[in-house]
Amino acid sequence: MQTTAILRGVRLSNQKGRLVANQIRGMPVDKALNLLAFSPKKGAAIIKKLLESAIANAEHNDGADIDELKVLSIYVDRGTFMMRTSPRAKGRGNRIAKPTCHISLTVAD
Repeated sequence: MQTTAILRGVRLSNQKGRLVANQIRGMPVDKALNLLAFSPKKGAAIIKKLLESAIANAEHNDGADIDELKVLSIYVDRGTFMMRTSPRAKGRGNRIAKPTCHISLTVAD
């Protein structure tokens, strides 16, 4: 049985999110949670919270056994950019693009 959790508009670049996602793809959920708990990256805390949500969804909605779940797939896609400006000399302004991403995680037994 497959259960999905999706998080949209995360204030994280997709490239940095994929570094963490590649580490846990295919792992059992207990090992993945342990790895994410001790990873120093910002994306690790976000993905850990999403993985806990996917586990709770699997237990509550599908009645799955938590001990047999593993991370089936995890995708980190590019989201929209938040555009900001930074003041420069002579009334000009530079554009600042703050990236976001969409993370979708699927667990299965």
